[in-house]
Amino acid sequence: MIILERDLPVTIRSLTPALIRPRLRTIKLFSVLILIVSTCLPKARCTSTVRLNEPLNDSQADSARRTNAPPPQLTGVVFDGSGALMAGATIRIFSDKGTVRRTLQSGKDGSFIVVALPAGAYRFVISKPDFVSKEIAVTLREKENEGVLRIALEVSGGSTTVDVDGRGDDLTGVASSATQGTVGAAEIQDRPILRSGEVLETVPGVIITQHAGGGKANQYFLRGFNLDHGTDFAIFIDDMPLNLPSHAHGEGYADMNTVIPELVQRVNYEKGPYYADVGNYGSAGSAHLEFLKTVSQSFVQVEGGMYGYGRLVFGASRKLGFGDLLYGGEAYHDDGPWTHPDNYYKFNGLLTYSQGGDLNGFSITARGYHGTWHSSDQIPITAVPLVGLFGSLNPTDGGHSQRYSLQNEWHRRGAGTETKVTAYAFYYDLNLFSDFTYFLTDRNRGDQFEQQDRRWVAGVDARHSIYGQWFGRKVENTLGLQVRKDWIHNALFQSEDRMRVDKTDSSTGNTLPATTQADRFTDTQSGFYVENEIEWFDKLRSVAALRGDVDFFNVTSLVTTANTGTALKVLPSPKLSLTFGPWFDTEFYLQAGFSFHSNDGRGATQTVQPVSAENPYPNTPVARIPGLIPTKGGEFGVRTTSLPHLQSVVSIWYLYSSSELQQDGDTGSTVPSKQPSNRYGFEWANYYTPTKLLAFDFDLANSKALYAAVDEDDAAPGSTGGKRVPEAVGLVISSGATLHNYKGFTSTLRLRYFGPRDLTSDSIYRSRATALLNGEVGYRFHDRWGISAEFLNLLDRCDHDIDYAYTSRVTRTAASAFTDVLHPEEPFQLRFWLKRSF
Repeated sequence: MIILERDLPVTIRSLTPALIRPRLRTIKLFSVLILIVSTCLPKARCTSTVRLNEPLNDSQADSARRTNAPPPQLTGVVFDGSGALMAGATIRIFSDKGTVRRTLQSGKDGSFIVVALPAGAYRFVISKPDFVSKEIAVTLREKENEGVLRIALEVSGGSTTVDVDGRGDDLTGVASSATQGTVGAAEIQDRPILRSGEVLETVPGVIITQHAGGGKANQYFLRGFNLDHGTDFAIFIDDMPLNLPSHAHGEGYADMNTVIPELVQRVNYEKGPYYADVGNYGSAGSAHLEFLKTVSQSFVQVEGGMYGYGRLVFGASRKLGFGDLLYGGEAYHDDGPWTHPDNYYKFNGLLTYSQGGDLNGFSITARGYHGTWHSSDQIPITAVPLVGLFGSLNPTDGGHSQRYSLQNEWHRRGAGTETKVTAYAFYYDLNLFSDFTYFLTDRNRGDQFEQQDRRWVAGVDARHSIYGQWFGRKVENTLGLQVRKDWIHNALFQSEDRMRVDKTDSSTGNTLPATTQADRFTDTQSGFYVENEIEWFDKLRSVAALRGDVDFFNVTSLVTTANTGTALKVLPSPKLSLTFGPWFDTEFYLQAGFSFHSNDGRGATQTVQPVSAENPYPNTPVARIPGLIPTKGGEFGVRTTSLPHLQSVVSIWYLYSSSELQQDGDTGSTVPSKQPSNRYGFEWANYYTPTKLLAFDFDLANSKALYAAVDEDDAAPGSTGGKRVPEAVGLVISSGATLHNYKGFTSTLRLRYFGPRDLTSDSIYRSRATALLNGEVGYRFHDRWGISAEFLNLLDRCDHDIDYAYTSRVTRTAASAFTDVLHPEEPFQLRFWLKRSF
């Protein structure tokens, strides 16, 4: 039975949403805003009726963390005053403390389902632009409720609803970890960002920076890792992996420039090696970007700003046959503040056709990306007097890249089973010209090098869940299979002004051939997992899993036949998660598990080291490296919503890696370390929504990364070494405030801080702290138009995006020097956008 209280008055102050974002100028202003909102918020009343009817044949599934969810407790349908089914309505479910327990969207047939909520009393708030919000009280039973909740919304004279979908979803009773969460489209849209990759900074503890031109993959930091361009952090786009194994520039290379932020529906994230469906690169964490299949309103947005910034983005959807067609695109240009402008152009396109709902349906998506740019790479601190903070020692650095993909997703849910299959294929290429040591190797032609990566990729991700009972206890068993194959043509060339040339090593006089390394090879990764989730008692449930991975490399060297060969590596990864509670709206989590990252396939078959700046001697023997590197870790966490309108999670974690993958300044690639490492730390994340229109977040993380033994390779000259892992991130603070749609105005302010980092294993060289304050003010008028101004690096701080320490030579006649190497944070800049909805 469903117990309803009909026609309750809705007060926006009483609807506590989800979301949060940046802007407010001072701490005093925060207090003023709270006072204004608490006294002046408008009210809306519900006048439509609610009734029960026969069950639906199909309905929208709850999209919390996992797609594999237990059977529904409640089904519902939303329609308008004429009786027409209403797609895209937002259903927010509030606990009696005002916390958002779940945020749903009605499907194409107007339906939705509620799953995995504890029995009890809740408030359902249903809203959609241009309709009057409705609030009803619902009591959920432990077993599936009989009947269907039918909700009618009436058209309003003007839009009085706010579609807020941020971090407000309470995952108590759903998540298996304190560091598992989801971020909705509204929070993503409300964040002022410099680069598209900063969408991932919605994940607490993640830092996104850049050490070269805009078209290159971002630099990622998380849990004591400098993740380079993606090692140990797995990223998925609608279940298609973004990371690239055996990449020419760096292992796990993940280029977020292919993402259009306005078309991201939500980001699901998790941290640690505890999740069976995440294989390669998932040791520190993973992010799963889910993209929209339809948009409630088509839109066109035009942007402009300082330093040659311009952007055009659009999105639209329409009915096509029995399904929906979504199409969108982006055209982008940015010079940046650099003395030699980036002149970065990129073009993105997205086309999706989908049918059905979240229970049964499919989608086909095509994506395309093309980018070209110049690079202002990192420079030594000794070069600043020569070229300036925003100057370059080699203005011909840069590159171009493209990625075109096609993927198909099919899912079906029966009475006690659920199946989902994703198949994908894509083409990718990159030509990247970099110069990190300038004139250290060749005093005449310089040290620029070119990295080339061409590949075709095909893969499948399939999972099948079976729901049932063991000895009267609810149980879910899942089988999963993930297979991926990359056909790769990689190469490393010596270059001067983007021309491939032979060079001379200044220390030995030996010739460095123009073609340092060239290979054609396949990298085949296969993973299979079994997972069991069981509710042992009312206050105890477990998730146990075993994953097995196989990586097979078949390499043909085009330079040295001695490096041609095959390699095979098999690695098992057991995992266990225990959840206790909830007691007083508080759950406790205990987890342990194994995971891995892959090494470059060329190193797995290599017996002779290529002749390069790192090794100017021919026929130097080298030992093969293992294809997969195991990691293991454990975590204790707490999630609570015991205080009204506040969600808070705390976790303490540990991670061991058998080998590091580190950036090499001479080759531009990531190389394994000789030493294993230990990492440990804590995280504290908070999300507070005192009113419907106001939200705050405060996330703090601190970690330490140490080698298991003294490391001499990464020490300062003359030092005996130390145990610090270079460039490992320590203290991270991310905080923000958002005033959302108060009489049409939206205002946000965000602070991002990450503390000093050791640049050498002996701590002799250290970076300084980096702080960034961004803000945004926007206004929506006539329900169809919106304008906004973004203020990036509001304090105009001269901090650094990235710091290294290594040896370089800044001019032909200068002496080589081991020193700090930096890439500055971009200075203050102002950007505007104008948006028209249809």
